[in-house]
Amino acid sequence: MGVVEGLLALALVLNVVVVSNGGKSSLFVRKVKKTVDMPLGSDVFSVPPGYNAPQQVHITQGDLVGRGMIISWVTMDEPGSSAVRYWSEKNGKKKTAEGKMVTYRFFNYSSGFIHHTTIKNLEYNTKYYYEVGLGNTTRQFWFVTPPEIGPDVPYTFGLIGDLGQSFDSNITLSHYELSPRKGETVLFVGDLSYADNYPNHDNVRWDTWGRFTERSVAYQPWIWTAGNHEIDFAPEIGETVPFKPYSHRYHVPYEASQSTSPFWYSIKRASAHIIVLSSYSSYGKYTPQYKWLEEELPKVNRSETPWLIVLMHSPWYNSYNYHYMEGETMRVMYEAWFVKYKVDVVFAGHVHAYERSERVSNIAYNVINGLCIPVKDQSAPVYITIGDGGNLEGLATNMTEPQPEYSAFREASFGHAIFDIKNRTHAHYSWNRNQDGLAVEADHVWFFNRYWYPVDDSTAYVSH
Repeated sequence: MGVVEGLLALALVLNVVVVSNGGKSSLFVRKVKKTVDMPLGSDVFSVPPGYNAPQQVHITQGDLVGRGMIISWVTMDEPGSSAVRYWSEKNGKKKTAEGKMVTYRFFNYSSGFIHHTTIKNLEYNTKYYYEVGLGNTTRQFWFVTPPEIGPDVPYTFGLIGDLGQSFDSNITLSHYELSPRKGETVLFVGDLSYADNYPNHDNVRWDTWGRFTERSVAYQPWIWTAGNHEIDFAPEIGETVPFKPYSHRYHVPYEASQSTSPFWYSIKRASAHIIVLSSYSSYGKYTPQYKWLEEELPKVNRSETPWLIVLMHSPWYNSYNYHYMEGETMRVMYEAWFVKYKVDVVFAGHVHAYERSERVSNIAYNVINGLCIPVKDQSAPVYITIGDGGNLEGLATNMTEPQPEYSAFREASFGHAIFDIKNRTHAHYSWNRNQDGLAVEADHVWFFNRYWYPVDDSTAYVSH
């Protein structure tokens, strides 16, 4: 038996006997306690030593195909250099890339000097070291580029959303970092620092969040999605430009996919084509986001990148009483496209809990025909809400009852997820709650690719 055939057989067996508690709310009971933000003096927020030392270092993919990396950081004492020195583990020849520096003001806050430098033409599947802060206090980090794009290239993504900077946030990030199945790249579904929850949208909390997450995002790229807590629209204090702190601090390669805005874009990585959408930008017919997505979906080459993944912030299918129906208008606009182009999975945040749906669609509903119940549809994506990073607002514990048939598994716990692509036909997905051991999968299921192996992978009526 070949490798592919063996994986097929294994996946079919697992799909029958060891999927999660299908179609029911989890019976897991956690100790309910108030979510508390870490004090500003916590070690995770510490400023690196040295004059003008780079801080809040973070990286994300810098082009369409994974051969570029955007390196970003902040200096506080003076602008310093925006150059990045880098070299591969293979040959050690050092090169330098030049970048740009930006600043911004928000109410009574003045940002540090924010640097963004894009490294291009990197070799695939190679470890690179890089240094920032040239000329002052230099700090060194590393990252690994993805394998060359191909249909059977294995690759592992981590999923985190709505992180914040509470003690629970720290547990989530630590769990992810220490997991034996840690991703090679994080797909982040929005709501980063929650600075807007503080008086006058205290932008110091953007700085602390950047230092808190540096331990992960300086070493592996996080793919950014803008959430509602990135809007920072506060006309009462004179701030009327949406997304100002976020767009200055977190750059993405949107122009590489012919997008006209950093809030919606796409990248290819290994065997996945990832589309990022903005729940808080115009998305109606004729809008720039609508026209871009209309042109983007036909470009997806499933022979090159079999796995089609969509990221957004506000979920379309949500059986909690929090943010209920907020994603409905976007669903009405785009769901038929997702079914037509056989999107494999949609990850969202916003609801501070965990939920995984069946493959369902509601595209038959046209307001007057009464067909308002989602139906099983094997061409539709699985919808996963992963807004359970651990922020100050706490868990969404109030669920709608009865649980709708489209909801395969739901639980109000903090955690993270892993999407592990094996080849063009199979990917293993798992969710880890913070209360469990590092290797414990509180929910897990095999995904069968909608283009290459579109067999029924329902789990609603199968239990442990």
